[in-house]
Amino acid sequence: MELPADWEEIEQRRIGPFVTSRVLRRPDGGEVEYSAWRHRKGHGLLDRGQASGRRPVEWWAPDRRGWWIAVLFMIGSACFALGPLPPLASALGPAAAWVFFIGSIFFTSAAYLQYYEATNEGDDIEGRGRTGRLFGTRTMSLGWWAAATQLVGTLAFNVSTFAGTRDLTTGQGERLIWAPDVVGSILFLVASGLVIAETHDRLRGILFRSLESRIAGLNMLGSIAFGISAVGAFIVPSTGELLNLPVANLFTFIGAVMFFVGAALLIPDMEPEPEVSRDLSD
Repeated sequence: MELPADWEEIEQRRIGPFVTSRVLRRPDGGEVEYSAWRHRKGHGLLDRGQASGRRPVEWWAPDRRGWWIAVLFMIGSACFALGPLPPLASALGPAAAWVFFIGSIFFTSAAYLQYYEATNEGDDIEGRGRTGRLFGTRTMSLGWWAAATQLVGTLAFNVSTFAGTRDLTTGQGERLIWAPDVVGSILFLVASGLVIAETHDRLRGILFRSLESRIAGLNMLGSIAFGISAVGAFIVPSTGELLNLPVANLFTFIGAVMFFVGAALLIPDMEPEPEVSRDLSD
């Protein structure tokens, strides 16, 4: 991504080939910060000379894509949190498996919107020039790789949770329920790690202080919990029972709560911090 004429790059942070943040100096001497996360969200550049702060949170904003990403993830997380609770499981019986499948559909819907957001991020330094492609690649964007990886992970959960609504043999359960569950959990871990790498702000020398890095941290905790749950959900071939059902249920619940909180924080995150108001040609 090229800089406008007469702009100067003071500092840059990259992870391998991926640029995650930059400090830039305008022709008038003012300094601004670019971050890949802000760029993808359409927040533009942050003026280093302005005081930090946020406008009041807009909790009801159905006209904004970021709001739908948050709400869809929250609904999906709520389904995964409710599914393993004993009262609901006892009341619904085998039908409780549908709660997980419905939750996975909400996860996939939100993950696709994040993928769409990453695919169509603006081409210039301030995030303008966005496209409207339903599918595409941004191979030099760490955030795009995270979004694409997470989307595939949610599709694996779709397969796993739908298979969980069927009456399967032990062998079928291993292939269609447990294996996709493990694949989805691994992909969620990878995606969370990529976002942590992107949002860790070495320019400020801090980790998990910014809102976006806290969101990344919560998603990582949720992914770890889902991974532990997948281990507990291993189907023992000799008995056809889960290796440790209480562990599987507990860590599914914990992971879902972490994802729910992280998703809720996406709503205040869609309110941009103070931005550069001047035109890039200044």
